Amino acid sequence: MANFKSMISFQTAALLLVVMIGLALVENQIAEAQGGSCMADLTHLNVCAPFVLPGSDNKPSSDCCSAIQAMETTCLCNTLRIAAQIPTQCNLPPLSCGTN
Repeated sequence: MANFKSMISFQTAALLLVVMIGLALVENQIAEAQGGSCMADLTHLNVCAPFVLPGSDNKPSSDCCSAIQAMETTCLCNTLRIAAQIPTQCNLPPLSCGTN
């Protein structure tokens, strides 16, 4: 049962990263027009997958911290903003995240 739950959690994290990368395609067009490459930055975030697993006790690795530090703030913020809009675009309630 624990393996099944961890497999689902890994799949959820992997899906989240795929969605973020997919959303970055739109953002990448804007970033390229402004001289940067958001897509390239986002692909480096895969090293952060263990940290974003729900219920994970993992702390971000130095590789994850370096990938985030190297990102353009606009790229990361716009990608998160776009990702947060997905539920309403699917006619679902907006995200309401706790502070845990």
